[in-house]
Amino acid sequence: MRLNAPDPQKPPIDWWRITPVLLIQAGLILTLAVFVIIGMQQIEPGEDNKAGPQLAFAPPLESDIPDGPQGEAILRGKAIFLDPARYAGAHVGSGLTCNNCHLDGGRLAGAAPMWAAWGMYPAWRKKNDRINTMEDRIMGCFVYSMNAQASPSGKPPPAGSDIYRDLETYFAWLATGAPIGQELPGRGYPELPEPDLTPDYLRGKTVFEAQCAVCHGVEGQGQARPGGGYTYPPLWGPHSFNWGAGMSKIANAAGFIKANMPFGSGNSLTNQQAWDVATFVVSHERPRDPRQTGSIEEARAKFHKSGDFYGQVIQGDVLGDGVE
Repeated sequence: MRLNAPDPQKPPIDWWRITPVLLIQAGLILTLAVFVIIGMQQIEPGEDNKAGPQLAFAPPLESDIPDGPQGEAILRGKAIFLDPARYAGAHVGSGLTCNNCHLDGGRLAGAAPMWAAWGMYPAWRKKNDRINTMEDRIMGCFVYSMNAQASPSGKPPPAGSDIYRDLETYFAWLATGAPIGQELPGRGYPELPEPDLTPDYLRGKTVFEAQCAVCHGVEGQGQARPGGGYTYPPLWGPHSFNWGAGMSKIANAAGFIKANMPFGSGNSLTNQQAWDVATFVVSHERPRDPRQTGSIEEARAKFHKSGDFYGQVIQGDVLGDGVE
């Protein structure tokens, strides 16, 4: 018996008639594939994600830090970021670190990650009405969040300082592979919708005492370490950020709190609770805005028209006159 022998009951296949049909079908499939590929290439950046959830960029792992001078600068930048009082202490006048507002070493989406900020500078900023470089942006953090005016030097690091160079090298490495000039999911803090109820100091105080005081203390002064620095930072008072910092804006604080607090349990508070506790936190006195050269009223009209309590009377205190 011969294998694959033709069946005498079936007529022979006319290949000369079928082959053109197969070729036409193959051509149509190939053409369709080409159009699909071309169409995918013409999709605008980010457009292919509109139908579904956008995933945040994933920064490289610490094990990916290269050897040599580049890697050494990255490690120095990370060290400054995590402990500026130790590695840039001449210019730090508060009890905060960069890591307090940009969590997980600047990696965490929804906590103003540095990989999302890096590719967006230089950029114009409404805050100072000019184009800012990343160095300008870091200098502003020293001025406002680190309250450099109360530091040993009384000022932020000078322009061109190796402190900026190392921090920028760290940020650039975190952004390895990220697109330049593209708004990435997870940048900044979430923008919360307006709450159903007007944010309230007393409701916020209740939330603070129940959810926040265990780390930041009933008086909001954080947990100081015996050797210096803080395990958890002060939220108001002389060692916190000053009135010029972005976190003094209620909306910024509410977005950060909603996404990231209580620490390790982000998104456990309702939007209303986040607005209320943010209102409570930023209703306390802190170091004065360094831009204030005249009266509180003049500074409020120029720098604090809305979004915070600078110059207002809260619990019998006119906020903005500074702390001892």
